[in-house]
Amino acid sequence: MKLITWNVNGFRAVLKKGFEDFFYSQNADVFAIQETKMQEGQADFAPDGYDAVYNSALKKGYSGTAVFYSEKLKERLIDIRKGINGLHNDEGRVITMEFDSFYFVNCYVPNAQNELARIDYRMVFEDDMRNYLKELDSKKPVIYCGDLNVAHTEIDLKNPKTNRGNAGFSDEERGKFTELLDEGFADVWRRNNEGVEGVYSWWSYRFKAREKNAGWRIDYFIVSERLMDKVTDVKIMTDVTGSDHCPVMVEIEI
Repeated sequence: MKLITWNVNGFRAVLKKGFEDFFYSQNADVFAIQETKMQEGQADFAPDGYDAVYNSALKKGYSGTAVFYSEKLKERLIDIRKGINGLHNDEGRVITMEFDSFYFVNCYVPNAQNELARIDYRMVFEDDMRNYLKELDSKKPVIYCGDLNVAHTEIDLKNPKTNRGNAGFSDEERGKFTELLDEGFADVWRRNNEGVEGVYSWWSYRFKAREKNAGWRIDYFIVSERLMDKVTDVKIMTDVTGSDHCPVMVEIEI
């Protein structure tokens, strides 16, 4: 099974930048996107052979997630949920799809914002999400993906010293990520690329950051530890443009 996650930074905008060609070229079984910045029905995209689930924010033009899944998976689909056990759904950040043998969770984690203005809410969200993923994992394995808005270690961003304490690289956010991994989950790309530096998934639009590869790795596939031996490939697709993020892809036998 091939799965892709991508923060598209505005779905309607990326549709004008070659998204459809990329989508069809990948032939993914599940394609998750974040930061759609739209309400359901506002994008002209209905790919052949796929069904779609959208979760939009109440605030128009903000946040939002969606998942496109192949029709051949429909017979394996049991349930679809939005939010975290009924919470945190005003901003359209979480979609959970329960399949016969696993859960798939697409998430756009809230940004802590400048001067960590939203760090308190971020910590509540992180705790609720971790407990939710543990609850799911007790029933069947979990595949959790999306823009998790944190660079976990110093090799996950270009300039760790100058960014220490900033949103996305605060001790609080990094600590919550560690807590999640300690509960029996694995960061797929890092597990398969231990010690590798200079591979990122997000670059600021300012200062020619992408051209200079001054980026952050904040987009992830996280899986239940017992799924790691079923992962056959993982890639951060740095050559794919159209957003300030790039897609991440995994192939897993499940």
